Amino acid sequence: MSDAKPGVGLEVKLRLRMSAHDAHYGGHLVDGARMLGLFGDVATELLIQLDGDEGLFRAYDQVEFLAPVYAGDYIEAWGTIREVGNTSRKMSFEARKVIRAAPEISASAAVILDPPVIVCRASGTCVTPKDKQRRTS
Repeated sequence: MSDAKPGVGLEVKLRLRMSAHDAHYGGHLVDGARMLGLFGDVATELLIQLDGDEGLFRAYDQVEFLAPVYAGDYIEAWGTIREVGNTSRKMSFEARKVIRAAPEISASAAVILDPPVIVCRASGTCVTPKDKQRRTS
């Protein structure tokens, strides 16, 4: 029998393409804050799956930007719940570039990255108020 609280180890992944709209800097570089936005979406889904409520993102404990992201790249954002308290949920996040745009080959070329490139890691805490919790997992 496991000692883990319900929800610990729950994972969510989402994958999307960075568009020209996401590019913020020269050379079609995407702002690192876009990865944090993806982590927010992942955290929201984790809270919905666990608590039946979107909850609130309280704080990031740590954020590391590890590699550049460009318009046309495909990013897989992943998150997992590490700890569950009465109202707090500690989470870990990782964003991986799984496909990169390859404009040096042609305007529409892309390369599948095997293994994917980790572009960002973070950890943080979310909160679901007790009166909003409708435990679902």
